Amino acid sequence: MVEHPKHSLKGYEVLLCVTGGIAAYKSADLASKLTQAGAGVSVAMTEAGRQFVAPLTFQTVTGRCVYTSLWQSVASYNVKHVSLTDLADLMVIAPATADMLAKMTHGLADDLVSTLALAVWGKCDILVAPAMNSMMWAAPATVANMATLRDRGVHVVGPDQGRLACGDEGVGRMSEPDEILTVIGKLLKRQEPKNQDL
Repeated sequence: MVEHPKHSLKGYEVLLCVTGGIAAYKSADLASKLTQAGAGVSVAMTEAGRQFVAPLTFQTVTGRCVYTSLWQSVASYNVKHVSLTDLADLMVIAPATADMLAKMTHGLADDLVSTLALAVWGKCDILVAPAMNSMMWAAPATVANMATLRDRGVHVVGPDQGRLACGDEGVGRMSEPDEILTVIGKLLKRQEPKNQDL
C-alpha cells in the first residue's frame, strides 16, 4: 500500500464525481483517502451512481453535503454547477462510465455530473478513471471518445486489467484508489490551491 502523508493535500479542493458502476465502491475509499490527506472533497453523483453507493457514505467520509441533482435545494442559494466548479482545483470522475465519457465528448449536459463536466472547462483540470466491460472499452466509439478527450487535455488513469463485474477477465477495471490518489497528488501539486483562504 502506498503511504500518503497526512495533510499533504491541505488547501486543495477536489470535485469528485461518481457515475454508475460497481467500481463506485472504490470511489468511497478514494474520497476517504483524499480527506485523510487534507483535501476538501465535494462529491456529486449521478442517479446510476446512487444505485451502487448511497450518498450518505460519501457524506460520512468527507463531512460534506453530497450533490445529486441540478434541482437540489440548499440552505443558501447557489447555482451549483457553477459554484462547485469555481471552487475546484481538480475534477475527478471515478468511475467514468462509457456513457459519461460519451457525454463529455459531445458536450451533453442532462444531469448534474455531465453539466459539471461541461461547466468546468477552463477552470481546472479533469481526471477520469474509466471503468467498464472490456468490450465497451475497446468499442470504436469509446476509443474515439477517449482520443478526443485526451486531445482536449483530459487526464486519464487506467483502466486496469483484471476480473470485471461481468465475470470476464480483461481491461476495464477502475484503477485502485491509491493509484488514482497518486495521480491526483501529482496534478494538484503543479500549482498552488486556487482558494488558499479555505
